[in-house]
Amino acid sequence: MRKKSSPIDLSVMQASAEKACALLKVLANPDRLLLMCQLSQGELCVSDLEEQLGIRQPTLSQQLGVLRDNALVETRREGKSIFYSVASKEAIAVMTVLYDQFCAQ
Repeated sequence: MRKKSSPIDLSVMQASAEKACALLKVLANPDRLLLMCQLSQGELCVSDLEEQLGIRQPTLSQQLGVLRDNALVETRREGKSIFYSVASKEAIAVMTVLYDQFCAQ
């Protein structure tokens, strides 16, 4: 929460709430959340993601497409391989909080 100083403009708060909700909706899918967790550790190609997470290729492609369409990941092609990495600093911040709350020992 914010310190009490000047009030936040309601239109700014509404726009921010819409952006936050959009991000949370994308992350609210277990496969996409796992993909973002794995990609937060560094760039990976599709075959590595499939092997590490056990998500089958059709589902993996569909969920990576959703992440790409929402600008949470970006791609890089190297020959026939496509590499994915996290493109959203907001998503990384949310992933850090989720990790601290649910995964850290």
